[in-house]
Amino acid sequence: MDYSYTRQLEEKQYYVEELLDQFAPVAPILGMEDPTEYRTKVQAVFGYDYHGKIASGIYRSGTHHLVPIRSCLVQHPKADAILASIRSLANRFHITPYEEDEGYGYLRHVLVKISLSTGEAMVVLVCGQWPIPSQADFLSALRQQNPEISTIALNINREQTSMVLSEHGVKILWGKGYIEERLCGLDFRVSPTSFFQVNPKQAEVLYTVAMRMAQLTSTDKVIDAYCGTGTIALIAASKGAGEVLGLEVNQEAIDDAESNAEKNKLENVRFVCEDASTYLKKLAKEKQSCDVLFLDPPRSGSDERFLAAAIKLAPRKIVYISCNPLTLERDLRYVLRFSDYWVGGIQPVDMFPHTNHVETVVLLQR
Repeated sequence: MDYSYTRQLEEKQYYVEELLDQFAPVAPILGMEDPTEYRTKVQAVFGYDYHGKIASGIYRSGTHHLVPIRSCLVQHPKADAILASIRSLANRFHITPYEEDEGYGYLRHVLVKISLSTGEAMVVLVCGQWPIPSQADFLSALRQQNPEISTIALNINREQTSMVLSEHGVKILWGKGYIEERLCGLDFRVSPTSFFQVNPKQAEVLYTVAMRMAQLTSTDKVIDAYCGTGTIALIAASKGAGEVLGLEVNQEAIDDAESNAEKNKLENVRFVCEDASTYLKKLAKEKQSCDVLFLDPPRSGSDERFLAAAIKLAPRKIVYISCNPLTLERDLRYVLRFSDYWVGGIQPVDMFPHTNHVETVVLLQR
């Protein structure tokens, strides 16, 4: 944030070029017109400030010491307003923050998700104990002060962990249980636990680049590995692909993906809850193939098991969407070493202005 936005983009461009221009020329990075208030998912930890008042914010790096934050340049202002309401109501109703070491107290974290297209908001209260004092009055006042809230949910987390949500599941306290977001002309249902890009404006830019690289036709068989709630698979299905298969190990994400396909009346897409490496290997063994393979792995990148299976499957094109240029460089080196693919395009996209993260889309062709 000490750099001008232009300088930030130059730094990211240089970083990607340094790692990846050994494979092909790197296109100029795609930045945002307004690089502020883009983050539609906000997680806040609750505790006390130096005056003993209930505060919310983030942990100081490498510790569990709370740094109180009232507003943030990259967060959607509606999320800041909702968190301010919760702080004020928690003080009013004596809803104490959860003390990890003592195992005592109520409010531990709050997760807020905002929809840019509908303006709806979802609030997930992560508590160490339930019910909280004056529960009905608290929920009613929160909704009254923030009429855009359409869902309030609860997750109980008493674990000694840095994970925000525990595995005890989420209970809907009020509302329909999800919000809806629009992306690339499609409607997506976003539930409390489902993954959705936190910067929808740039996600649209990212996926448009990926589809342009894929150049899908009506006869193409497409696989979206690591498909999550089906974003890429559904966009590919809507952009003229013949048939699309989404692979994901998380059953909840698959349920969301299927309901998103139904919502958008897309019949040329199906989803399978299975490990992508195992499934690709099985397809290759059965002498099946696909024309285009999309992969959008986590920050740790893909692994050799998956890449070996992908090479065996031999799609005409692989479109690799990466959130970490370091692991992308490692994976590209592996693919180029053990196959006859070449890099046909590299496009960085600034998904997270004012941070050191950069997304990159790479086209591999046989």
